[in-house]
Parts: sequence; C-alpha cells; structure tokens
Amino acid sequence: MNQEGPQGELLRRAAEAIARRDPGGALQLIDQADALGRTHNGALNRALALRLMGDFHGSLHVLDDALAMQPYDFVALLAKAAMLEKLGGERAAVDTYRNALRIAPPRERCPPALTAQIDYANDLVRRHAEALRDHMRSAVETLRGAIDTSALDRFDEGLEIYAGVKTPPKQEPLLLNYPRLPAIPFYDRALFPWLDQLEEATPVIQKELTALLAESFDDFAPYIAYPKGAPVNQWGELNHSRKWTSLWLWRDGEKQDSVCERCPETTALLESLPMAHQDGFAPTAVFSALQPRTHIPAHTGSANTRLLCHLPLILPGPARFRVGNTTRDWKMGESWVFDDTIEHEAWNDADEMRVILIFDVWNPYLSDGEKTLITAMMKAQRNFMAGQ
Repeated sequence: MNQEGPQGELLRRAAEAIARRDPGGALQLIDQADALGRTHNGALNRALALRLMGDFHGSLHVLDDALAMQPYDFVALLAKAAMLEKLGGERAAVDTYRNALRIAPPRERCPPALTAQIDYANDLVRRHAEALRDHMRSAVETLRGAIDTSALDRFDEGLEIYAGVKTPPKQEPLLLNYPRLPAIPFYDRALFPWLDQLEEATPVIQKELTALLAESFDDFAPYIAYPKGAPVNQWGELNHSRKWTSLWLWRDGEKQDSVCERCPETTALLESLPMAHQDGFAPTAVFSALQPRTHIPAHTGSANTRLLCHLPLILPGPARFRVGNTTRDWKMGESWVFDDTIEHEAWNDADEMRVILIFDVWNPYLSDGEKTLITAMMKAQRNFMAGQ
C-alpha cells in the first residue's frame, strides 16, 4: 500500500530494510512512522520485522493488531497462521490457514511467492483433514457392523465431510431451486418400484437402439451446441463435437415422433412409466452416446423438482459417473435415479462407445398439487419473460 508524505516514505524505507534482511533498522523506521499515526501497513511491516528477528510471539501480537484494523486482510491472516504454526505446530494453525484460504484472491492475481504460500496452506489443511478422517475411522471401526450398507455409506460420507476431506453436496439448479427438497445424490430405488420393469426391458431397448445406430447414427447430434460467440466455459472440448451425441425421444415435453416411430417398444415402455410431464418443459428422454476415452465435465441441471434416471444400454468397458461425493460404475441391467442439480460428471474409460437412456421423473417428495402449481408457475415465468 502506497502512502504519501513523511509517514509513507518512512514505511517505504522500512520495507527496503526488511528486503535486505535488516529488521532492526526496519523497526526504527516503523517506530518513527507510528509516531505519526499507526497504520495497517506499518503493523504488517512490524510483524514481518519481528518474525525475521525470531520474535514469533511479538509478531503474532502485532498481526492481531493488523487484523483488528482490517479483519479480512488475506496476507495478515496467512502470516498469523504461519506464526501459530511456528509456536504451536500444525494443529494450532490449521483453522487459521483454513480461514485464510476462504478469502484467498484468485491465483492469477497472486505473485509466485504468495502462490507458494497458498499451496503450502492447502497442503497442510488437506493433510490435517486426512489425518483426522483416519483417526475417526479407527475410533468407530468396531461399531460399523451395527448399521446396514446404505446407512454405512451415508455415515462414511458424513465422516469425510466432518473431517473436512469433502464438502457437502448441494443443489445448484440453473433454473428452479424449489425449497425444502433434500440434496440426495443417488435416490433410494425403493422410491421407484418401476425400476425393475425398466431394467427387465433392457434387451428390448437394446435391440431397437442397435437398429437406430446402424441405420441413422448421423441423426445423433452433438449434445453441447453453443452458438458462436457464447461463453462455452467447461464445454470447449465438447461444443459441437461428436464425442458426445444424443438422439431425443422427448425433448422439453415434445414427443419426437420421427424417432419414437422407429423404436415403438421403447416408446411404449417410457409412456407406461411415471415420467415428469410439464407442458413445454418435460418430459425429456434421450439416448446419450459417449465416445471412447471421453469425459463429460462437472455441471448441474435445471430444476430440483425433477430427477434423472439412467439405464445403461451399451457398456463396452469401464465407465464411471459421479454425483456430489459419490462415484459409481455403470453396470449392465442396473439403473439409478439421481439429482442432476448436484454437480455431476461422467467418464467413458473404455475403447468403444458407451450409450445410456436418460429420462426425467418428478421428485418423489412433491405432492400432485405441487406438480400442477410448479408447472403453472414455470409457464407463467416463461410467458412473462417472452413479453419483456
């Protein structure tokens, strides 16, 4: 921070003295500057000079003074964490390092020396979280057999969140964030008794898909298709790319007759299932094809009032799917329902194309009356925006 006048000149000379490793000379200049009025910049320089002299307690005390003047000063908070580590070890400093990282500026705005300190803080916080996780795991090991597998999976995720290794999954819908719906990455299949019917129909759907792929794979269009000039963000590699293509059976509530007529049994099956029906919005049903060694980057869906169902149809090798903190492998004949407003991503690790069927269903925690109201609300919003 540049300051004008005699005080600013004194602090500039103090900083030069610190740079040439003359903390005593720097303190004399800072004392003269403080006689003209204490400043945040003077406190930071004093703390650094005391640190160079090995007076860590004194440096810590002055850093507290600096933070009293500017509580959200990242450099001061990072320096305080370093002093706490010098005096009491990593555990004494980890909370302060963590707080500093929460207000860290973007890396591209940091000089290399500060970036190195940020990396050190990140590593220390991570190692502390992993050590705490391992300690808690060991402490509860003998109790794990008392709960069933599904509850144990939730407990293990909770333990890692409590330790700080992972963050809680959260809903980040692009369009509608409806209140009081739980943030559940993968839903309990007991809520969807029709999944057995869907899975039993896998061979029928595969047969019709095989014909579609053989006769009209060119009709599969790039899933990501941003117009020229639009910010593509994480979609740069997949924008207008045939690495990830799709063929729609329903799109935004509109049945795609030209496709459905070519796969009548699949269409009849979907019509028998409780897809989400919202005029102009849903259902959506699509064959999604992902080419070999292709990654769909992390993203979120439009509304937490709907969930997505996946049914794998072509799995030539390993393929993974992550929702929040949970990563699963697709397995032939096994479907799942998940909340796509929680960050998710997919990988086809195989050497051949992977294809799944995707369609949306209502969130089971909504009443029928709410479904009607939500649809009317969304249509009203769309009409309002169209009239602007």
